[in-house]
Amino acid sequence: MTRLLVKRILLGLVILWAVSVVVFLATQALPGDAARAILGKEATPERLAALRDQLHLDDPIWVQYFSWLGNMFQLDLGESYASGMPVTELLGSRLNNSVALMLCATAISVPLSIIVGTYSALRRDTAFDHTTSVLSLVLASLPEFVVGIVLVLIFSTGMLNLLPAVFVMTGSDSAWSDPVQLILPTATMVLAVSPYIVRIMRATMIEVLESEYVQQARLKGLPERTVIARHALPNAIGPVAQVIALQLAWLAGGVVLVEFLFRFPGIGFALVDAVNNRDLPVVQTLTLAIAAVYIVVNLLADIVSLATNPKVRSAAR
Repeated sequence: MTRLLVKRILLGLVILWAVSVVVFLATQALPGDAARAILGKEATPERLAALRDQLHLDDPIWVQYFSWLGNMFQLDLGESYASGMPVTELLGSRLNNSVALMLCATAISVPLSIIVGTYSALRRDTAFDHTTSVLSLVLASLPEFVVGIVLVLIFSTGMLNLLPAVFVMTGSDSAWSDPVQLILPTATMVLAVSPYIVRIMRATMIEVLESEYVQQARLKGLPERTVIARHALPNAIGPVAQVIALQLAWLAGGVVLVEFLFRFPGIGFALVDAVNNRDLPVVQTLTLAIAAVYIVVNLLADIVSLATNPKVRSAAR
């Protein structure tokens, strides 16, 4: 298990390095001129040339890349081209807001999906199972922005004018300053990730419930609750952990669109602004951070699979 985890960690580092190359080249290929985006259309050629020299924009690409990568290793994220503020200071509160939103969505979607998927498998071919299957299929086929718009139409307009359609700052940079405004963004993300987990949990649970060791546990006279808790669920969680990891990793990237839709002051909204302003340090930092979240979450899913699946542990030896 240790060798396998070390290999996964090394592979994750290689992937992260490859992502850094792609991110850097992609940001360099963005249309427009960063210096002109900062100074405006009326900037003189002399001011543009001075700013390019200050930001080292005229250096060879490989020099810029290794300089940027070296700064990243030293946790020096640079300064925002648009505001002149350090990137860490600029993104500090926004990162906290996005983490709060993702934690809320995770805390609701994962337990809810496991419970619904398990109950669906236990009540196979009943009205509840059919209804859950249809709803999860419909929700899985809808993009998250469509889900968000539908929720806004239902709860923020018309007769049910109960929740704010967009996030409005109330004098504080914290998303917790008005928790009511977190409801619609959180609900959108929950409805976007839950259907996949519900469907795979149902399918895996059905397979486990039909296995020989579960049947043997029942023949021994163990209570059904004990059979499910001790024999079925632990063996079903392993395969589902991979899907949960993919969905939680999606939250790090999908939060961009959800935050932009609800004008939520997080990293997603900051990323859209940075792309529009060609603020390269902010774009590079956020994109690399999202990639790092994908890698870490998938590594944690591998650990859960190893811990819960004896077959995987045996294969690792």
